[in-house]
Amino acid sequence: MKKTITLFLVSVMLASSAYAGGFQINEHGARAMAMGGAFTGLANDPSAIYFNPAGIAQLKGTQFYAGATMILPISSFALPKPSTTEYEMKSQVFSPINFYVTQQLSEKFYAGISVNNQYGLGTKWDPNWIGRYLAVETEVRTFFITPVVAYKFSDNFSLSVGATYAFADVKIARKSPNPNPTQSEPLIDMNGTATAFGFTAGLLYKPSSKFQLGLSYRSESKFDFSGTVVSNPATFTHPLLKVNLPFPYGDIKAPLTTPQNITFGLAYIPDDRWTATFDFQYIGWSSYNKLEVTFSSYDLDLNPANGVQNVQSVVRDYQNTFIVRGGLEYKASDSFAL
Repeated sequence: MKKTITLFLVSVMLASSAYAGGFQINEHGARAMAMGGAFTGLANDPSAIYFNPAGIAQLKGTQFYAGATMILPISSFALPKPSTTEYEMKSQVFSPINFYVTQQLSEKFYAGISVNNQYGLGTKWDPNWIGRYLAVETEVRTFFITPVVAYKFSDNFSLSVGATYAFADVKIARKSPNPNPTQSEPLIDMNGTATAFGFTAGLLYKPSSKFQLGLSYRSESKFDFSGTVVSNPATFTHPLLKVNLPFPYGDIKAPLTTPQNITFGLAYIPDDRWTATFDFQYIGWSSYNKLEVTFSSYDLDLNPANGVQNVQSVVRDYQNTFIVRGGLEYKASDSFAL
């Protein structure tokens, strides 16, 4: 039984270099990251479960692979000129993990399973910044468990399918205007958890000894978050009615659909030393068109004549986008590559 182990890649990533990725995390393997994330057409280590699961049909015996990535987002917000006011996002460190196991079952059949954080990260701003009514603190965490199977039709062609089970939690904290200007603005703190299912598929084709073509698909995952909202302070005194009224409270629900991903990859291997790769990744971000929160017991409208208004919707209007990637590898020796 062959075992290979790769542990603990640590890398620094700047959020400003990944706008097209939204809150998607694409850092899921040391070698793939070193090649700019262009790995779909190569897919020749266990991280193929994420990048192109058909690639596990290239892996002999039993193989293990694990790692972590250090991500330090950096961002700021500046008011339009002539204002010189600028707000800096507070620094945080995130460390998404990835873990893979692959197993050759026969000459034709292969299987594998992975655990990784495909979406996440977060932001923290000063509680008094100009955008405090949108967000003071946000954080999304997801854990995707993906078992896959692959079938090798020939040495040149393989297919793979797999299922995904995902767990997620989310935190959104923001300020809200207080109808009573003599009292402090409340901090609205919303927390929730959810699970979702999806699937993945991959194709790997080798038209010659020097070229490999890959195609992978990851489906949407539909999360239905449920949780609670807490406001601090919990109530305010209405300036006209002179009665205490509540800020948002109680149980809440909110849907979130992560995007589908379609990636085409090409690998060119001219000799034993050099490998060049190219990926085109399409991301269906239009699935995230709004953030809608339904309150189970809180009425957003203080006027009884308007009936119960318990749904708060904020437009997100994300657009479908793409990422182009390229990588180059030089194998300096049997145990060292650049």
